[in-house]
Amino acid sequence: MIDSHCHLDHDPLYENINDIIIRSKNAGVTKLLTICTNIKSFENIKKIINIDSIIYGTFGIHPHEADKNLISKSEIIENAKFSKKIVGIGETGLDFYYNNSDKKNQIKSFENHIEACLQLKLPLIVHSRNAENDTFNILNNYKNTDIRILMHCFTGSIEFAKKLLDLNSYFSASGIITFKNSATLRDTFLTIPNEKILIETDSPFLAPVPMRGKKNEPSFIKYTLAKLAEIKNDTIENMDLITTRNFNKLFSTK
Repeated sequence: MIDSHCHLDHDPLYENINDIIIRSKNAGVTKLLTICTNIKSFENIKKIINIDSIIYGTFGIHPHEADKNLISKSEIIENAKFSKKIVGIGETGLDFYYNNSDKKNQIKSFENHIEACLQLKLPLIVHSRNAENDTFNILNNYKNTDIRILMHCFTGSIEFAKKLLDLNSYFSASGIITFKNSATLRDTFLTIPNEKILIETDSPFLAPVPMRGKKNEPSFIKYTLAKLAEIKNDTIENMDLITTRNFNKLFSTK
């Protein structure tokens, strides 16, 4: 199993990192991708990726942080070149639900990340909440490029997913698919081709059933994988092979 999106720089994960890694390996996790959200986050990620060979990282500025951390394309590129274990750009995107940053700054930051990922030839990890039209319209401006897109913690509509599939996007299923009130989302993932799906925890957030109420961690990815297999009417073992292959293809890892 591969956790394609976690935040190992967040406590309680960071303060218990060695135990987190041990539990992840014992659960069958073979790779962890720890996601950057701001400049301070990246300082810890630079340390974390060297703790264990299974850990990879990204560089990016979360849309919530766009006002305080609005950086240029060249700055994104410079940071992402820190290590070969930095394998993605993001998370970036648009969040018009909380609007913690000005809309114009979110859009500018998003575009800077897209331009950087294209120059570096790295995948783009996208956060989109209450911003389907704007997210698609911006990404669609790059439809004739070799952009590689991962829609992190995807909770969008079937229509949004179909439009993104035309841009060769991948979609990451989080613990939300295990929630009782997520029937519509499960229906959406049923329509997404298997070769376009990854799994994630988004830990320490969004712990899946039956671990809801606890701080999430990468070892809990097994519950999301099991639910995805159920949705797809497939075995857990085969869905593990599929999502692992998809991650390695998207992020060019072995």
